[in-house]
Amino acid sequence: MAAFDPSTTALLIMDYQNQIVADYAGGDPELTLRAASVLDAARAAGIPVIHVVVHFRPGHPEVANRGVFKGIKAAGAMIGGSEGTEIHPDVAPQSGDILVTKKRIGAFTGSDLDVVLRSLGSQHLILMGIATSGVVLSTARAAADLDFELTVVEDCCADQDEEVHRVLTRKIFARAADITTAKKLIAKLGH
Repeated sequence: MAAFDPSTTALLIMDYQNQIVADYAGGDPELTLRAASVLDAARAAGIPVIHVVVHFRPGHPEVANRGVFKGIKAAGAMIGGSEGTEIHPDVAPQSGDILVTKKRIGAFTGSDLDVVLRSLGSQHLILMGIATSGVVLSTARAAADLDFELTVVEDCCADQDEEVHRVLTRKIFARAADITTAKKLIAKLGH
């Protein structure tokens, strides 16, 4: 695993929102607690923490009547400020954390994430998110195309399909990222 220079590393915790945690991570009650431990270690090491969330305006004007979000629009779901879009309390932002709002699956699409990362001088991204086959996959692919070094914390990612999670973390992400666990990452950060 590559060394972490706090001046060039950022940690992205993506879509750890109440509704998404409930829908995708119900089989792992320790997921949010592991993620909280990683956040604490990153903050202690001086690594910026960026919370990436997805939500929409009332009426969903940013969502077409086709594509992957049409069901969310039809259900009137994921409206900003609703309980389901709030960040899970176990991983709630702390003072100094950055909040980025996106409008699609990947963290770069419909957000100012690239501007924030470039302004921070980030070159290495640590990724944690729900779902592995959604935000983590889309963000990892975009970040690799943007020449970021990547680390994926596999046990701080979750998916409804365990086999999809396994294949992505062990075979697909491993081509462009270091794959680690929360425990190993915390030890590497010295906490």
